[in-house]
Amino acid sequence: MISKADTHVHTYYSGTTNYKILRFPESVASPETQVDCARKHGMSVVCITDHSEIKGAFRAERYGRGLKDIDVVVGEEVMTSDGEIIGLWLNEFIRPNMTAEETIDEIRSQGGIAIAPHPFGFYVRCVGHKVTELDLDGIETINGGHVDEWTNNMAKGCFRSNPGRWAEIGASDAHSTYTMGYTWTEFSGEGEDDLRKAILSKSTVACGRPAPVFTQSQWSLQVVLDGMRMIVDRWRGKLDPNDDSPLVQKTLNLPPTKQLAALIGGAIYCTPPIPFIGAWAATTWIDRQVKRMKADMGKSYGYKV
Repeated sequence: MISKADTHVHTYYSGTTNYKILRFPESVASPETQVDCARKHGMSVVCITDHSEIKGAFRAERYGRGLKDIDVVVGEEVMTSDGEIIGLWLNEFIRPNMTAEETIDEIRSQGGIAIAPHPFGFYVRCVGHKVTELDLDGIETINGGHVDEWTNNMAKGCFRSNPGRWAEIGASDAHSTYTMGYTWTEFSGEGEDDLRKAILSKSTVACGRPAPVFTQSQWSLQVVLDGMRMIVDRWRGKLDPNDDSPLVQKTLNLPPTKQLAALIGGAIYCTPPIPFIGAWAATTWIDRQVKRMKADMGKSYGYKV
C-alpha cells in the first residue's frame, strides 16, 4: 500500500511576517482546519510545523486522536543561525537561533527526525550549500510554496549528487487551505510509524508540484479578509477573550488607531486589480532574481545555465 504525507504545514501559531511597513499573519488557519484539509486531500499523515512554535502542533495532535483516517505528527520549523530546520516527532519546544548542528542535536535528543526545508530558497532563510555538511534525515526536493525555477531544481540536483544520503521529501509548506494538496511525500504502508520508517530507510518519494500562483493570491486575500473580520467582530463584542488563538489575542490588544488603519489598508488591498498586480509584481521579482542567479552561476562555471 502506498500512502501520502504532508510533512510541512503551518497554522495561525506561525506568527507574523514584516514587510517594510506592513505586518501580517503567516496564516489564519487553525490547527484543526489544516488537519481536516489534509484529510480532504487524502493524506495518511500530516505534520504541523509552525515557525519556532509548537503549541499549534500539540493542539492538532490532540484533535487528531479522535480521527481514524489520519495521523498527526508534532513538528516545528526552527529558525537556526544557519537557516530553517524542521524537526518531526518532537516532545518539546526547541528554541530558535541556535546553530543548525545544535538544533539537529536537540531534535535527535527528543527522538525526532531532522529535515531541511526548501534548502536553496533565496527569499527565505535556508541552510543553502551547508546542507551537505549537516547530519540530516531528509531534504525537501519539492516545496509547494516555491514556484520559482531555482529552489526546487537546486534541491533536486543536490539530492541526485548525493545518492543514498537523505530521504526525498515533498511537502506543501501550506500556510493556507488553498495551497495544500499540490505537493506530498509517498511512502509504503500507512500512518506515522510507516512514514517514520520510510524516512529513516530513505525510501520516500517526493511527488506533486508547487501550488499555482493564484492560490498564493487566495492565501493573501484570506489573511487580509479574516483579519478585517476579526477587527469588526471585536468592535461588535464577538471575540472571546478566553480564546487562546494568537490572532484573537493580537486583535484584542491592537490599539484603535491600528485597527482603523488595518481596515482601510485591507479594503484597499482587496480592491481589484490590486491583488493581481501584487501577484504579478512578486512573480516578476522572483523571475528576475532567478535569471540573475543563473547568470552568476554561468559566470562562475564558464557556461550558460
